[in-house]
Amino acid sequence: MIRTAEQKPAIEKLGQEHPGKLSVLVSSVSDVKSESDAKRILDQVKPDWVVWSAGAGGKGGADMTYAIDRDAAIAFTKASIHSPSVKKFLTVSYLASRRGRPSWWSDKDWEAAQKINNKVLPTYYKAKLAADEVLTVLAKERYDKEAMHSVPSNERFSAISLRPGTLTDEKAGGVKVGKVGVGGKTSRATTAHAIVAALETNGAKGWIDVLDGDEDAADAIRKLTEDGVDAVDEEDVDLMKENAAKW
Repeated sequence: MIRTAEQKPAIEKLGQEHPGKLSVLVSSVSDVKSESDAKRILDQVKPDWVVWSAGAGGKGGADMTYAIDRDAAIAFTKASIHSPSVKKFLTVSYLASRRGRPSWWSDKDWEAAQKINNKVLPTYYKAKLAADEVLTVLAKERYDKEAMHSVPSNERFSAISLRPGTLTDEKAGGVKVGKVGVGGKTSRATTAHAIVAALETNGAKGWIDVLDGDEDAADAIRKLTEDGVDAVDEEDVDLMKENAAKW
């Protein structure tokens, strides 16, 4: 799904010589105001997996950031989770999108996160955090319901918040994933590789923090999944549920 028809040829060119069918839908996420709006788009496409990487990019002021990074993101999150045919949902967030200070962060990490979230990008922080919390809470509800109904573990809904550091335009390389500190960088190309790796890893779910590093993305995320590492650890789940209920 892309914003303008002018983008369509570039997207179709990227899909050439790759397996599968590429269908490009032209529709602006800024027009999505509710879960029903998002569901109408999902009903057109009928996806098995949904990847949310849209964002205002700092354009249009606070109103546009809230409209896309929070409201439209939450609308697609809810519509996806409430669509039985959608089996995976991945959102691209950022590493400092959390309320509490986890034990694996140093004083320097916490100070950096506080600066980013409260001084540099306060609107973005509030928007992304709200979307992350809705995804986390509602995804667990669906996962637990499927488990209760004896849906095989490898067929249960998988929700992933992929959380890179400061984005760069460097070439794709290795990764460092798991419970990592703040302040590192992640190239956009590496982030794309990590998205593919996370989606293709059976059982991958939760918050996956990712920085540029030395490990192969697929190997690193497979190991992280096997070890049950989730960067959402130590967040206040009860508070998260209260906040998610507002949306």
